[in-house]
Amino acid sequence: MIQIHTIEEWRDYAAQLRSAGQTVGLVPTMGALHEGHGSLVRRAVADGAVPIVTIFVNPRQFNDAQDLAAYPRDEAADLANCEAWGAAAVVTPSVHEMWPTSPATTATTVSVTGVTELFEGEGRPGHFDGVASVVTKLFAITGPARAYFGEKDFQQLAMVRRLNEDLSLGMTIVSCPIVRDEDGLALSSRNVQLDGEGRRVALGFSRALRAVADRPRTARDVRAVVRTALESSGIAVAYAEVVEPLLLDPIGNQHEGTARVLLAGVVQGVRLIDNGDVTIVSSEGE
Repeated sequence: MIQIHTIEEWRDYAAQLRSAGQTVGLVPTMGALHEGHGSLVRRAVADGAVPIVTIFVNPRQFNDAQDLAAYPRDEAADLANCEAWGAAAVVTPSVHEMWPTSPATTATTVSVTGVTELFEGEGRPGHFDGVASVVTKLFAITGPARAYFGEKDFQQLAMVRRLNEDLSLGMTIVSCPIVRDEDGLALSSRNVQLDGEGRRVALGFSRALRAVADRPRTARDVRAVVRTALESSGIAVAYAEVVEPLLLDPIGNQHEGTARVLLAGVVQGVRLIDNGDVTIVSSEGE
């Protein structure tokens, strides 16, 4: 496994792989890697792609300086994990390499409307502009590739799909299932910021999702059940919504079929998210 620090090396390496007839497998991360990230790298290997993992804590997607400062970082552990998972290369650029004008914002910002405006976009102003800008840059540097994203950041995944399609960026977006610990907690780099009690409270997310996965329900019922489950666990709820899985529009009484439950809340000052599928039946005529 090689470690790359500059955009020039990164671009050349990906181009060399394609010239040799190989498929590039891009795995964008912000470090603090866990088995969820490992599942993305292993999926790339299984697909026959050459995995390139990027590790970059992107300051432009944080609207809270304290949140950025508290974000966990452990490059040595990340590199060891990447090698164990089968990554061919790890890109660890500096902030100046990615954003030469930092701390000033670049003149160009990428925005994706619609799918980003509610939920995390509403609760974290500017977040998705920062994500869209850095993802566009990651894609532009890497060139045509298979790009692997986890479904845990479901709204981000929807945004990336829209971005790739609208700008014809030439990437194949591959979504991978949420990976959970044995107790059901969705793996997240932010989990390390919780103590034992915080983790116990955070299990309310998976408990809420299980509570509505047992049978078809109306959208109104799903919203009520998951919110009650989160609040009773001690989670400060940011949102608990049922949405159409592609555009993430909140669904109405007429909807029937598969939908996605999106959850977010704060535990011990840490903002956590989770999501899962649910089957909806119409509530019209009730």
